[in-house]
Amino acid sequence: MNQFVFQQLEFIRQLTIKAVEGTSESTLDIIPEGFSNNLRWNLGHIYGVQEKFAFHFAGEPSVLPENFIRLFANGTKPADWNEETPTLEVLLEMLAQQPKRIQESFYNRLEEPVNNPLTTSSGLTLSTIGEFLSYTLYHEGMHFNTIKLLKRFAG
Repeated sequence: MNQFVFQQLEFIRQLTIKAVEGTSESTLDIIPEGFSNNLRWNLGHIYGVQEKFAFHFAGEPSVLPENFIRLFANGTKPADWNEETPTLEVLLEMLAQQPKRIQESFYNRLEEPVNNPLTTSSGLTLSTIGEFLSYTLYHEGMHFNTIKLLKRFAG
């Protein structure tokens, strides 16, 4: 698979970061009517899914704070939070470093099979590191769109 996926990961991540830079902490936590999550949840969720899909499935150590699963996994929502959440500064730093770690770990390993392939909820089976990384581009793109909508309605 083409190593271009690493440039794509960095590109979409920079778009995500730029979309929320300068947002106030209070705005990060607004849940507009019709939404179940906020900007902070989307940022943590993007990070957590990317970490799982890049490192966990490849059998590599991940950098995932233990509370991220409780806060940002599928099915979680800010209305259920009862613990401290990471600040925007912390989230942005984690998000900025993640594509670099992914490239360092997986350059020239994109065709490598994972131990446990995953079939997504939409029926696509991911079985190589490159397939997992490519899928995360779609995932982050969906949440990038949600972030844009949340910013519009939270402002």
